[in-house]
Amino acid sequence: MIKYTSLAIGTLAALSLVACQSMEQGTGQKASASLDSRSGSSAKGTVNFVWQGQDVLVTGSFSGLKPNAEQGFHVHEKGDCSAADATSAGGHFNPDSKSHGMPGSGSNHAGDMPNIKSDANGNAVYSAKISGFAVNSGPTGILGKSVVVHRDPDDYKSQPAGNSGPRIACGLIK
Repeated sequence: MIKYTSLAIGTLAALSLVACQSMEQGTGQKASASLDSRSGSSAKGTVNFVWQGQDVLVTGSFSGLKPNAEQGFHVHEKGDCSAADATSAGGHFNPDSKSHGMPGSGSNHAGDMPNIKSDANGNAVYSAKISGFAVNSGPTGILGKSVVVHRDPDDYKSQPAGNSGPRIACGLIK
């Protein structure tokens, strides 16, 4: 009886360790944000974040955007969308103190993401795999931060934020 109990406890301990390691790596962890209009716009949307290995799959749907246009899209450092122009969200999420740049280039803010591209009706569906942040509350984690849509496209080179104009939608990442 003692042998079997020890074996069962050992097996449970090993399974718990594997589960904890999986949670630390984040695989399968999820978060979402519901974006509300800011800066007098009618833009709104929903965004989902799913951690897949070393990347985060970011998907979303948006409406009220400028038709047939690109809009900047970023994770911002503060989880505060209370200001009418969303400046309360702070700057781009940048835990590694890098320059602003093309997502995935290695020399970009963790919160830099590819632009959103709207259709003729001002709607957009978004999907991108992003590296550089995690779906948790750790040092590179986005939980409790905000996600922001800007009026203009990000040029991926102007410092510090890509010259993407006013913040037209903002939501808290939960």
